[in-house]
Amino acid sequence: MHAFTPETRGYSLNRRLFCRSYAMMDTMTIEQEHSSNIVLIGMPGAGKSTVGILLSRLTCRGFVDTDVLIQTSQHRSLQEIVDTSGHLALRAIEEETILGLFFRRTVIATGGSAVYSSAAMEHLKAHGIVVFLNVTLRTLGSRVKDFATRGLAKRPDQSLEDLFAERFSLYMQYADVVVDCNDLTHEEVCAAIMKERT
Repeated sequence: MHAFTPETRGYSLNRRLFCRSYAMMDTMTIEQEHSSNIVLIGMPGAGKSTVGILLSRLTCRGFVDTDVLIQTSQHRSLQEIVDTSGHLALRAIEEETILGLFFRRTVIATGGSAVYSSAAMEHLKAHGIVVFLNVTLRTLGSRVKDFATRGLAKRPDQSLEDLFAERFSLYMQYADVVVDCNDLTHEEVCAAIMKERT
């Protein structure tokens, strides 16, 4: 695994050389097989955003978080959207946002509810490889402490357990690669994804 630390003046040059080498290495995998994007899906708390940022650096790709795009375009938080317009409105906004994405060589961290839209997922799959960050319910329970205020596209009566049961089959349906993340650090998750694609 390569770790980039700007400790020397040669950092920028070394990074460019590594990016060039990595791009050549994975030309016959991601580029030919599924265009160039790496799309991360999974439950809230699975680590999509953190892994996405690290993975983008390691693979010399851009990074986009669709939840951030939604909040920026709507000028309000995800929770405010749910509170004022309802969870179905958030899902509709999420679908519209994803359908408007036309990136290349980008790591895309999606919201946990992206898989409810078949149109959005087919659009993402047409331009990238979809990676499901699989985490057990027990692990999610220990990570997600703000379930009621996190801005999740769920019915008011749904628990974390209900949401997990409802979404798991959808994640498996759309995933090209599944990475079990329970006992892995974020760096190890990135390494596992890179190993799958090279």
